[in-house]
Amino acid sequence: MLQLQCIIVTPERTLYDAPAEFVALTLYDGEIGIAPSRAPMIGRLGYGEMRITEGENHVLYYYVEGGFVEVFEDVVTVMTNRAIPAAELDVKAAEEQVDAARSRKAESPEELALRDRLVSHSRAQLRVARRGR
Repeated sequence: MLQLQCIIVTPERTLYDAPAEFVALTLYDGEIGIAPSRAPMIGRLGYGEMRITEGENHVLYYYVEGGFVEVFEDVVTVMTNRAIPAAELDVKAAEEQVDAARSRKAESPEELALRDRLVSHSRAQLRVARRGR
């Protein structure tokens, strides 16, 4: 079976570097699935879930915070400021983070935009945390 090489890089280290059958990522404007033999591309990542299918019924979940993805010759390289395996996320802490973001005071358009962005990021992290259970 054809495979991809999937690499996740943060400023601190290479978090993941292994073969994968399929990779799904949240882009800033939607989601993309990447299979072997895909055309080359570069995309801007959003905030949310990354799924790596390593084999039959074995999927790894990560929370990814922005960055870029490059696909070239069956190598998927994800460059992000932050990537957290779902198993390392705490559901209770993520729920508290959503509540804190929702209750944040916002009196100006800029503060409203910041609060909305924080709520969106917190909800995405909570969704991935629940996958790690």
